[in-house]
Amino acid sequence: MEQSRQTELAAFVLRVGLGIMYFAHGFVLKFMTFGLEGTAGFFAAIGLPGWLAYLLFAAETIGGIMLILGVQTRLVALALLPALFGSIIWVHGANGWVFNAPDGGWEYPAFLIIASVTQVLLGSGAYALSRSDTLTPSASNAG
Repeated sequence: MEQSRQTELAAFVLRVGLGIMYFAHGFVLKFMTFGLEGTAGFFAAIGLPGWLAYLLFAAETIGGIMLILGVQTRLVALALLPALFGSIIWVHGANGWVFNAPDGGWEYPAFLIIASVTQVLLGSGAYALSRSDTLTPSASNAG
């Protein structure tokens, strides 16, 4: 298999994996597990506005679906980065390195930041609904 095809498939695997992770953190964790009111209460308890929980639920759920489908992959992966940085700053940063520590450590969100930045650099990869997912339009990507 030639390198360009391997790169396309690697971007696809990363995109679907990130999409599943974002969807799981948005829909499964925030909605199905804790409920939106419970998640909003947690946000308020750590000093964040409760309404931010609803915004993150929507962003992670919709963004995860968009990544899985390959719709505006670079833009979506970039737009979801603040949620990961916020999770390190407000939730996991002071808990240490190991994610199985009480309230989780910071290495998992840090790894997801690296994976999301890598997705921004790679683009959608194979099997995407939206192949022109550049952050800035150019003549070579028109159409």
